[in-house]
Amino acid sequence: MTDAEKPYYETAKRIAPPEDAEWWVERTGRRSYLGHNTRGATVLVADWDDNLPGAFTPGELLRLALASCAGLTLDNLVARHLGDDFPATIAVDATPHATEDRYIGFQERVLLDTAELDDAARQRLVDAIGRAISHGCTVGLTLENGAPFKLQVEG
Repeated sequence: MTDAEKPYYETAKRIAPPEDAEWWVERTGRRSYLGHNTRGATVLVADWDDNLPGAFTPGELLRLALASCAGLTLDNLVARHLGDDFPATIAVDATPHATEDRYIGFQERVLLDTAELDDAARQRLVDAIGRAISHGCTVGLTLENGAPFKLQVEG
């Protein structure tokens, strides 16, 4: 039986995070982790094969990080043009690599109600949003510039 075929189970065993950790995940069961930050927020992360209700996969969180970073980056700018109560949705898709377990690209779509703007004002806003996100979205800039990471295993 492969790991993906084994039934999901929970575990009560825990290892405390390092005292200086601001973000961490702790194992809660087979292929499931609970992500934490120091402000008390949590997010359940699990393998999609287990279909665990309320859980995100790491790839989904990466996509959501990219979309939410864009949203936070454009928020004040768009509010100046459309008002504080503007509706917005940002959808993001990922293109998987054909043979490796990674993505080769992301596509974001910002959906706004710009009906109140004339064509010239709409184009200025679209251009300003593009500049803001390409210069101010930490997640997008990190992905675009291929930040290396280091792994340290402690036991």
